[in-house]
Amino acid sequence: MDPSLDTWDFSPLISLWIHRFYIYWGFAFGISLWICFQIVIRKQLGKDSNLMDFVQSSILKDKTSQEKSLSKATRDLVTNGYISLQEKEVFVSGVKIFYGSQTGTAKGFATILAEAVTCLGLPVAIINLKEYDPDDHLVEEIGKNVDKWLWMLGAHRVMTRGEGDCNVVKSKHGSIEGDFRAWKTKFISRLRALSKGEKKSCGGNCKKGRCKSSQHGSEEMEPGSPAQDGLHQRDTEEEEPFASTSEEDSSTEDHQSLSSVVDVEDLGKIMNHVKKEKREKEQQEEKTSLFRNTVKNEASERRAMITPALREALTKQGYQLIGSHSGVKLCRWTKSMLRGRGGCYKHTFYGIESHRCMETTPSLACANKCVFCWRHHTNPVGTEWRWKMDQPEMILKEAIENHQSMIKQFKGVPGVKEERFEEGMTVKHCALSLVGEPIMYPEINRFLKLLHECKISSFLVTNAQFPVEIKNLKPVTQLYVSVDASTKDSLKKIDRPLFKDFWQRFLDSLKALAAKVIALSVIWLQHLQQRTVYRLTLVKAWNVDELQAYAELVSLGSPDFIEVKGVTYCGESSASSLTMANVPWHEEVVRFVHELVDLIPNYEIACEHEHSNCLLIAHKKFKIDREWWTWINYNRFQELIQEYEDSGGSKTFSAEDYMAKTPHWALFGASERGFDPKDTRYQRKNKSKDISGC
Repeated sequence: MDPSLDTWDFSPLISLWIHRFYIYWGFAFGISLWICFQIVIRKQLGKDSNLMDFVQSSILKDKTSQEKSLSKATRDLVTNGYISLQEKEVFVSGVKIFYGSQTGTAKGFATILAEAVTCLGLPVAIINLKEYDPDDHLVEEIGKNVDKWLWMLGAHRVMTRGEGDCNVVKSKHGSIEGDFRAWKTKFISRLRALSKGEKKSCGGNCKKGRCKSSQHGSEEMEPGSPAQDGLHQRDTEEEEPFASTSEEDSSTEDHQSLSSVVDVEDLGKIMNHVKKEKREKEQQEEKTSLFRNTVKNEASERRAMITPALREALTKQGYQLIGSHSGVKLCRWTKSMLRGRGGCYKHTFYGIESHRCMETTPSLACANKCVFCWRHHTNPVGTEWRWKMDQPEMILKEAIENHQSMIKQFKGVPGVKEERFEEGMTVKHCALSLVGEPIMYPEINRFLKLLHECKISSFLVTNAQFPVEIKNLKPVTQLYVSVDASTKDSLKKIDRPLFKDFWQRFLDSLKALAAKVIALSVIWLQHLQQRTVYRLTLVKAWNVDELQAYAELVSLGSPDFIEVKGVTYCGESSASSLTMANVPWHEEVVRFVHELVDLIPNYEIACEHEHSNCLLIAHKKFKIDREWWTWINYNRFQELIQEYEDSGGSKTFSAEDYMAKTPHWALFGASERGFDPKDTRYQRKNKSKDISGC
């Protein structure tokens, strides 16, 4: 044997060969981990990546044709993968309009914009983003995200991005339509200039997705000139909502050159890095938040909810505005009962004197944009109170004065009954259901206490998006929760809530309502029961086929009453796609109620108001000796609430303590169909009518 072979040790190789299966398994396990990691990253991007790919592919089609049209001299200017904007030749090859809408408003705007672009002789394409709308995003966020992504990919803005529904409070023209018309005029003017070859597009110095072209784009303005300062101020005001409302806004310029182009495949890494920085930033801000908020509150006062343009728009609709965020309006049923032509369904169901009822709200803002809202979304929207706040004493005082002023206008009007006119000057009931979300008002409990001190009953309606506020609410005469749908998808479609966790908030609100029915008092070991109501609005072809789901919601909140009402058609509007075909016939509402009652054993049909297309389902505890007691003894309620306040909340009472017997004419199945025989029913001769009312 060759002695040189003894110097070689093959034992490591032999060991590797013997254990090769373990090595293979290790490699396979490592590759599997890498694949799982990639899948997790892909899922985090979710549908946003699909939407981005879709938008990018659509834009690249035009970009390819645009690049072919560039002159050779322009191509020679390309250095390091980008073209300096000051040297780039501007060429408009066409316009693509992307829209996504739940109401049809954006579709209408897209069509109008396309017609205006066509008049310039430019090709235009309209693309619906409905299929690419992420489930957990609001429609408004799509535009913000696409704007940000295009900026990250190196695109340059033609002009400042405009806001739609999410910027109603800051509207400079009184409505979404007015803001769009103003924005469209500026856009068409800018597009016309670009198509003529003017080189005044965005300078590319964008920060946090915010356009700064107004500061650098015009060579004709001298630095520091008043014109330039004013333009910069307007631009900053218009772009403010982007930096303050989007959860994903972050500063990426620290890691990306302002002129660099981000590949779409790198968006995942960039977003993860941004989110990490955001978490670190939030932790740092928590340490100084108290000091910062104190300084901010001292430095600047919160803005008023009602802007001058919004005040003008609401005044034209008949509102009497109070302070900076409240309003009162005369209900059409108040006018009707003054003339002896019948009262509203609350008169039939609960004994309200409609001519003595004041319809008001301490908050015009709302957290929903319901498709059947009769205000056509002229009121502000928001998820929290961020406006200047008026005191409840002032709101109530001016609400009563404005209400009385509107009643005085009926003095001497033919048909008005003198005794009811005198009674109407004294407010006895308050329906906090005019518009908006009354429970958002931070001093709602003080406002309710003032109502009760004035011997005015309180009927408060909430849209079931503020469970904590419902839980903390002091006793009211009757507490309503709007249950406009019974599933997550239909609620999103009908109410169009602003909260991302709207469904959980909805369920928690119903649970909070159930707690209002039975809440133990530790001191006296008695129970405080409030009258609670579900308000169901039936929209034909939208939410009338969810009976079992409605029954489950009833068991969750255990309301005393369930009002089922057919939706009221409020006329054509860009804010809603409803038509008369969505309004159910009264017979269809009756059939729905019968089917629902069969699924909820502790309830029966109690009352009917055919004129309002409305029925009342009541808990059987209000049926005593085969007679319904759904009406309210308002004087007794005032005595009970006074005792409750005097005892500091220790002396409680229940709904049964202030109930009253329901008259025969108000019961379901009566020949009067819910119309008070003391009044004379009036049939309108024309189709136009005032649809306002509670």
